[in-house]
Amino acid sequence: MALNKDDRTLGEMFAELSRETRTLIQQEIQLARTELTEKSTQIGKNAGLVIGGGLIAYGGLLAIIASIVLALVRIGLPAWAGALLAGMLVAGIGYLLIRSGLAVFRPQKLKPRQTIETLKEDAQWLRTQTK
Repeated sequence: MALNKDDRTLGEMFAELSRETRTLIQQEIQLARTELTEKSTQIGKNAGLVIGGGLIAYGGLLAIIASIVLALVRIGLPAWAGALLAGMLVAGIGYLLIRSGLAVFRPQKLKPRQTIETLKEDAQWLRTQTK
């Protein structure tokens, strides 16, 4: 026998609210899992591309550094000074690249934003249900 909303007791209404809240929480947990799985997969793919590209570029970078050192020696610097100057230049460029690469991994970009938004909506819904 289906009860009309007006015919339900306070206990029945709270029981229904409890069931709906439990279902909602389970759905939110599933959404968070799905969203975090998608983000971790994306990060894994991007990290693989960065590592692969870095390994390939490393060989080219070594050749460029060697040519800079040889050019500095050719213009009259001692070998140690040419290597030091080239090393400092490359280290500075590497530092800038690392800083820009790490910006991608900031915690703000890894948050499950959709889940957070739906949790806020659910909290609002729950507040209206308990009034």
